[in-house]
Amino acid sequence: MKIASFNINGIKARINALPEWLDEAQPDVVVLQEIKSVDENFPRELFEDRGYNVETHGQKSFNGVAILSKLPLEDVTRGLPGDDSDEQARWIEATVMGDHHPLRVCGLYLPNGNPAPGPKYDYKLAWMQRLQNRAEQLMAEEMPFLMAGDYNIIPQSEDAARPEVWTEDALFRPESRTAFRKLINLGLTDAFRARDPRPGQYSFWDYQAGAWNKNDGIRIDHFLLSPACADTLTNCAIDKDIRAREKPSDHVPIWVDLAI
Repeated sequence: MKIASFNINGIKARINALPEWLDEAQPDVVVLQEIKSVDENFPRELFEDRGYNVETHGQKSFNGVAILSKLPLEDVTRGLPGDDSDEQARWIEATVMGDHHPLRVCGLYLPNGNPAPGPKYDYKLAWMQRLQNRAEQLMAEEMPFLMAGDYNIIPQSEDAARPEVWTEDALFRPESRTAFRKLINLGLTDAFRARDPRPGQYSFWDYQAGAWNKNDGIRIDHFLLSPACADTLTNCAIDKDIRAREKPSDHVPIWVDLAI
């Protein structure tokens, strides 16, 4: 089963680029972030015509997450538990059936948190605590699961071309990285690092200052796998070359292959 994550930075802006990549990559399941569309305006037919079931959790102009799946999606839920007042569309999860096991797929768009310190950073850290709580619940349920998406976290210095410029940024502050390590310490596996330990591997390049041409990137899109899910991991890679195409997102897809 090939599962991908892609922050598309607006479905309207990526209305050609996203289907083109889907046709080439042929993932079975995709979690999308920053669709920037309310549910009723999401172009479902574009993906249903390609054999995907479509579930969205949208929001006008901002945020928004979705799951596209060639497999049936069961028990779909929207919104990260733990704060009924949170109206930001950043979390969606569903169960898909593999050949041997069910898999809980969680798609997330973690808050950026800048400027930090400040209210937006407080929201980021509180959201990460809710994410920790949800991961603990899923671990207790013992179904294989993964949490994939744009984490807005640079885990280590080797995940940035110039780590020194990110020191005070919400993506790299010690509190952010500590919260990420707490997730890992539950027993989750950073799928990309499990397959590729090399520095210089990035998933995001800013549109400004020629970042792409300079390879001035950061790795902030991640797959975290539960132990039972990690046992089925056969590959994980970043589709870097997508960033060089016409009207690209500032992120590129990352994907895993699971023998599940």
